[in-house]
Amino acid sequence: MNRLSFAALALSIVVGGTARADSVIILNSEEASYSILSRSTRTEVVRLPVGREPHHLILSPDGKEVLIGSTATNELLSLDIKTGERKRVIKDILDPYHLGFSPDGKWFVTAAYRLDHVDIYHADGFKLAGRIFIDGLPSHMAFDAESKTVFVTLQQSGRLAAFDLATQALKWNVPVGNAPAGVVMLPDDKRLLVALTGEDNIVVVDPKDGAVKSSLQTGKGAHNFWPKGDGRHYFLSNRVEGTVSLIDTKDEPKVVGTVRIPGGPDCMDITPDGRELWVTQRFLRRVAIVDIETLKLVASIPVGKSPHGVFMLKSTATVAGAPVRAASTAGERR
Repeated sequence: MNRLSFAALALSIVVGGTARADSVIILNSEEASYSILSRSTRTEVVRLPVGREPHHLILSPDGKEVLIGSTATNELLSLDIKTGERKRVIKDILDPYHLGFSPDGKWFVTAAYRLDHVDIYHADGFKLAGRIFIDGLPSHMAFDAESKTVFVTLQQSGRLAAFDLATQALKWNVPVGNAPAGVVMLPDDKRLLVALTGEDNIVVVDPKDGAVKSSLQTGKGAHNFWPKGDGRHYFLSNRVEGTVSLIDTKDEPKVVGTVRIPGGPDCMDITPDGRELWVTQRFLRRVAIVDIETLKLVASIPVGKSPHGVFMLKSTATVAGAPVRAASTAGERR
């Protein structure tokens, strides 16, 4: 049996029964592949090919498909949300490193880390509305609640930029700290949190003008966020320190818990029952599992080289409170 036939057989096993609601997708950035894992057995079931350098993935506005961005082959791969089956490939999406849909589902945005531009598409049909070239390695993004503005971190220049979605015009571009990466808009729509991978802290930013209002020490290499799901607490991966912080954002943000995750913790997702946090370990070729109630590392599963994005396949698409789904190569700050 050749490799493709085996992959097809393995995928049919994954999607044919109960595994469809029990699966996790992990993107292996340096291997041009994605792994499908079983949550119940905590094992890798199959590893399948995808375009080169897949980094982040995102749920479509209708909740029916997951889109994987392959940066080096300039395309999106669509997977069925319930089964993980391949549906289509969307070509000519240049360097889709980070991906985001506006809350109203009207706009689709990509940050081209390698090519230094931000692309704004009409989400219906992926027609390019505007391409904005901007120096500084565009990295991660967040949106305001009204779907008027997208905020993009620029890792190399240490800045945060805001773009008007309807006109594709730059609204402001300001310094926020060393190597900003993850960014999230809080539910009050009045505060942005920005993780500074070149430092050991996050900053609170005013979305009106980019002014830095305060700073919170978390851990060395503060990198990416994921919501706990209660509209108040967020997990933050500290890539260099090898920890994940739990941040309470009520009033002034503060760290209320920490768990050690070795090997460059990066992207995260939470199981549908809200009990486990899964964290990719970029430098160990593994994905860690954290018990959320106790904040204890309970397992670590081998996957492919430089695992990055992680996504829980769900029998129903429930992503309340979720930021842009993400969500590079080992040794780089991406």
